[in-house]
Amino acid sequence: MTSSPPPGTQASTGLLLLTGGGSSRMGMPKHLLDHPAGGTWGGHLVRVFASVCPHGPMCVLGDPLPDWPTLPRLEDPRQGPAVALRAWSSLPAPAARRWWVVACDQVRWTPARLEIWLALAAAADPDASHWVLARHQGHLQPLGSLLPASLRTRLAATGDRSLQAVVSQLPHLILDLEGNEWLDVDTPEARKAFEDTQE
Repeated sequence: MTSSPPPGTQASTGLLLLTGGGSSRMGMPKHLLDHPAGGTWGGHLVRVFASVCPHGPMCVLGDPLPDWPTLPRLEDPRQGPAVALRAWSSLPAPAARRWWVVACDQVRWTPARLEIWLALAAAADPDASHWVLARHQGHLQPLGSLLPASLRTRLAATGDRSLQAVVSQLPHLILDLEGNEWLDVDTPEARKAFEDTQE
């Protein structure tokens, strides 16, 4: 797998994986937890992305992944995802039309579900001019969303600490979707329930 597209090409989608959040309830950083499919939680999401977008650029925003130690990485300011995304948006990035902005605790994603999500977003926003987000069970999902590269400069200029407030300032589309991939695993109880379904 490669962390950037071949020279002279532009990948349609890149991966921005957030691994810098607090995780005191889980006893250790969530991105380092063992995934039932093998590797870490963070590593699972990298494998899902790489299987669907093998030439897409990848960047870890936060702590490194032991199973993907050579991935490009930026420090997370540790002030929430909105501030982290602003920090990333203010720096140069590899060429990609859209970025899949996903948190390390969204560990239910599979290649099949990601392929569906990418196809839905491309159909809804063929020009890649809007931040495409899911609304799942009545809740907006800024993480797991697809952010067009064309909005990075505008995102960097926002000032809110609330990610939903940042979304509201930028052109965006909301798709009502089902699917467990949108559910975070953020408590020991949720982790057990998730792992039980993988047996």
